[in-house]
Amino acid sequence: MDVNAAVAAAAAIAGVLTGVIAVLAFRWSEREQNRPTRSSLHTDAVLPPGVDTVLSVLRSSAVVLDEADAVVKASSAAYALGLVRGGKLAVEPMLQMARDTRRDGEIRQVELDLPRRGTGRGEALAVSARVAPLGSRLVLLLVEDLTEARRIEAVRRDFVANVSHELKTPVGALSLLSEAVMDASDDPEAVERFAGRMQIEATRLTSLVQELIDLSRVQNDDPLEDAEPVRVDELVAEAIDRCRHQAGAKQITMAAGGAADLRVWGNRGQLAAALGNLVENAVNYSPARTRVGIAARSVNAPGGDHIEIAVTDQGIGISDKDKERIFERFYRVDPARSRATGGTGLGLAIVKHVAASHGGEVAVWSAEGQGSTFTLRLPEAGAARDRAHQQIARHERAGGAGLDEEAGRSTPTSPESTAYETLPAPEVLP
Repeated sequence: MDVNAAVAAAAAIAGVLTGVIAVLAFRWSEREQNRPTRSSLHTDAVLPPGVDTVLSVLRSSAVVLDEADAVVKASSAAYALGLVRGGKLAVEPMLQMARDTRRDGEIRQVELDLPRRGTGRGEALAVSARVAPLGSRLVLLLVEDLTEARRIEAVRRDFVANVSHELKTPVGALSLLSEAVMDASDDPEAVERFAGRMQIEATRLTSLVQELIDLSRVQNDDPLEDAEPVRVDELVAEAIDRCRHQAGAKQITMAAGGAADLRVWGNRGQLAAALGNLVENAVNYSPARTRVGIAARSVNAPGGDHIEIAVTDQGIGISDKDKERIFERFYRVDPARSRATGGTGLGLAIVKHVAASHGGEVAVWSAEGQGSTFTLRLPEAGAARDRAHQQIARHERAGGAGLDEEAGRSTPTSPESTAYETLPAPEVLP
């Protein structure tokens, strides 16, 4: 009996000890879970409430520094721009601004040009940095990337300067010619000659203004708003008819061929203007008694079938250095020939914008003295319509965000894709 009592007492004592140990283990575990980690001490525990959430939705690159200049919080954009490296702010002028702001509490702002990471071309990254105190110990740095804005502003300045120069030339010529007409009022032959020159300059001025309007329209209008299936053969026929007079004056043969019953999806007016510009350039830059060909074909592509419309000429050709710039506004391969033909230097820029806004591209193959082939590549009507509907659906789900516009790039096309290989018997102009 004493033995049983002793065993029972020992069991009771063991149970009590087990319970005490379990309680202590539970409390120790709970304490460890509630203990702040190194990362939380570095960010959440230090940042004022709500700041982390606000910084996560800012478009600017954000960096929070503590009193030791250590990075407490940095957005992913700050790392992408190379502002933060190894837990430190890597831009010395910004670091000095942060120290000055921490010392006197003043808000500071400066614009800087920073070298791009990973590029050996010396390109600068334009940023605007603003530093402000965040509480009593922290400093907030907000950095805005101004590179694209600077580029757009430079393009706008160049565009205005080019427009002013192009408008000044015919306007100045008209002014001088009008004075010449007044001085030669008693010479009918001179008046007739000067009046003819005035008509030429007035026509050039009208063409320039119209192409400026067309360029502005294709840049600002959304072609998908009035999109419809457009027959390619109708676009080709319209482009040929547009240039029939100029081609006949130079005895240039224009021939159309390729696959039949092809359709693209887009704005008919813009597509007709783009193809018309390509055909008009081919006629203007071709010698007399040569041939211009227009051919269309369907090409299978991973993202959907595409339609390629190739315009081939036997003209002067384009050098390699000029091929990189021919789609720039007001750029001319041969300025003297452009003045003679009334060219404005905006035709290919319009073609590029139309192709890009329709989800396509324009490509060029050319060799000096051998002619050129410009290929307008556009999505086939069915594939483009489906993609347009998907973009509109995404646009509505995003709450009105604008549709993306793909940038058109010009890529070389091999001579094998020229229009001559699919041309039927040429259509000789009367």
